Amino acid sequence: MKANVTYWLDETAARLPDKTAFADEKKQVTFGQLRTQARAVAYELIERGYFKRPVVVFLEKGVDVLVSFMGAAYSCNFYSPIDVDMPGSRVNKILEVLDPAVVITTAELKGVFAQYAYQGEFLILEDALAGCDQEGTARDEKIEAARRKGIDTDLLYVLFTSGSTGVPKGVTINHRSVIDYTDWVTETFQITEQDSFGNQAPFYFDNSILDIYSTIKTGATTYIVPKNLFAQPVLLLEYLKEKKINTIFWVPSALIVVAKLKAFKNVDLSDTLRRVLFCGEVMPNKQLNVWRKFLPDVLYANLYGPTEITDACTYYIIDREFADEEPLPIGKAMPNTDILVLNDKNEPVAGEESGELCVRGTSLSMGYYNNPEKTREAFVQNPLNPCVPELIYRTGDIVKYNEYGELIYLSRKDFQIKHMGHRIELGEIETAVSSLEEISLCCCLYDERRQKIVLFIEGELEKAYINEKISHLVPEYMLPNKLITLEQMPINANGKIDRVKLKEHL
Repeated sequence: MKANVTYWLDETAARLPDKTAFADEKKQVTFGQLRTQARAVAYELIERGYFKRPVVVFLEKGVDVLVSFMGAAYSCNFYSPIDVDMPGSRVNKILEVLDPAVVITTAELKGVFAQYAYQGEFLILEDALAGCDQEGTARDEKIEAARRKGIDTDLLYVLFTSGSTGVPKGVTINHRSVIDYTDWVTETFQITEQDSFGNQAPFYFDNSILDIYSTIKTGATTYIVPKNLFAQPVLLLEYLKEKKINTIFWVPSALIVVAKLKAFKNVDLSDTLRRVLFCGEVMPNKQLNVWRKFLPDVLYANLYGPTEITDACTYYIIDREFADEEPLPIGKAMPNTDILVLNDKNEPVAGEESGELCVRGTSLSMGYYNNPEKTREAFVQNPLNPCVPELIYRTGDIVKYNEYGELIYLSRKDFQIKHMGHRIELGEIETAVSSLEEISLCCCLYDERRQKIVLFIEGELEKAYINEKISHLVPEYMLPNKLITLEQMPINANGKIDRVKLKEHL
């Protein structure tokens, strides 16, 4: 039994010390180097007396971030990444919630961090790594003593999501949850040291957990794909081919861009890619069918889950054909995870009735850091179990079961609107519009003041044309009342459509 993810790194570094673990544009690190450098960071944290404290990592996205993550884990502290491009107001709010013990950064970036409301300590990474060659018995004993004091329900990381009040919520995840999830990922998709990941997700976004910990556990290699390539699909696919990347776990928006610009006609990945996994938002079948047409032998899987569920809690390995206008199932619960679909009366839904998806199991977050009120709202007693304390997480996502017993995502609970006397899921309209050949990206919002369904699309189409095309897919009362065309859909830092930006157009 493992109580800390770093035991995986110990084992893999012993087995494959000289194999590349992670690589970015500027440098790479072997498993042996990753372990040595992470333990140097851990030793510095331990020497300063930190234990089970929040450690902020403020670095450019790259291998040094992962060294710092593992250093925090070895010392039985927990990490929280802050992106160097994050807006200052958000950084200050995160620092206020987190009250970190220390910030790991470089001497150069320390000056950048001075603009924020932080008066605490810094750990300069290059200084800590200067002591790598000094590792000896005394240092090892201190690190092992600290790690032995930890248990698997200690926090591993805190990732911040948006908060409805404008204050970011820090989602807390422990070692056991990540170990459970990584065991499932590596077993289900048969990940081994022969595999290579192409990382897209920022390290402050929970999709990155799959890349990071599958690599550390199995001895695979992760290449951190340069961000600028996601705007250049042909170069992006050439990068995958050059690096022999056979597994990707990306947000659908990144996959859609590749399908839209027909990059497959220029780059043949049939002898390279083996697995295409995606999560984070709805994947339209129209664009997925383009991927499946050009790469029919690849395994495709749709993973679903909010940050509060250690990345994902349901999955669907695509095993049949879908029409462009059909929704893609989010599938079934992962092992050791229970899915409850509850109606407004907190009863399990019957037949194809829709309800809120709720989750129980090891994957659940410990709650929101330093935010008991929001924690009590989202993590509640299981209404189906009045006998013992048992928390479930209410996702706010509306789903139903299809005729195959698979879960179908319909919409967010807060995307459910009342329009012309009807309850409408905006996600259902988006699925219909996404099926049109001329549409690459679309999003629906509801203008409460004017009581209008507003459709945003990339490109130049007329509302009448769109409504005519989708009239056989949705009832008349669900047809968009207003169309706003954009040259480019706004995308947030996690690669999802930025609905906050779109609201500015209402």
